[in-house]
Amino acid sequence: MKIKELEKMKADHPDTLPSKERRSLLKIGLAVTGVYLGGSILSLTSVTNVMAEGVVPKRGKYPYSPHYSMVIREHLCVDCELCKKACVETNHVREEYGFRTTILERRRDIVGGGEETIFMPILCNHCNRPPCVRVCPTTATWKDKKTGIVVMKDSRCIGCKTCMAACPYNARYFDEDKRAVDKCNFCWDTRLSKGETTTACSAACPADVRVFGDLSDANSRVFELVHAPETIVWVLRPEAGAVPNVFYTNA
Repeated sequence: MKIKELEKMKADHPDTLPSKERRSLLKIGLAVTGVYLGGSILSLTSVTNVMAEGVVPKRGKYPYSPHYSMVIREHLCVDCELCKKACVETNHVREEYGFRTTILERRRDIVGGGEETIFMPILCNHCNRPPCVRVCPTTATWKDKKTGIVVMKDSRCIGCKTCMAACPYNARYFDEDKRAVDKCNFCWDTRLSKGETTTACSAACPADVRVFGDLSDANSRVFELVHAPETIVWVLRPEAGAVPNVFYTNA
């Protein structure tokens, strides 16, 4: 299929690009990374460039130590929501205001006909180039220089919600009790700083969907999963240029 034909198809159907066409592009070394304004032209780049742009970090080149990351083995998720419950209880999240982590649902066609439902856990991606940090007018949010965790300081937050609008992953919410924006911080204050080695959501998952750890440690599970040569690894919205530290695999 020629690029011009794909562009026309995208113009006619701006919301979706069939998986068959995506696979065709991959076969010739191109990856779909987004659409330009108007939704009429595909944004294409080489698969090599996608990898080089930070989808998967290069071995030994981690800006933080520990470099906290999470691998989500998507196809293992059964939507039991125990991760969400653990987060609420551990971090005292008021669900009527928002969430620190949740599970999205998507459907896709399967070979031979029919559909399958896939559950996609999402949370703050603790990006290496976080848009939320760049837009905050009061430095209420920043990326910790030691751990790389994107954190919040309630007393500095003026509730402008600019960071919420800037987040590519819709991972922030406004806490009416605190009168400040809140988000996942990898359970830094409630678990990691107290000696725990994983997050509440990861510890509570019965299917081992969420694997948390130090990506700079070559002996860690996150390192092994991200760098396994036979594993396909992706991140959400790579075209945003945020360089996230939450990775997805098909288990």
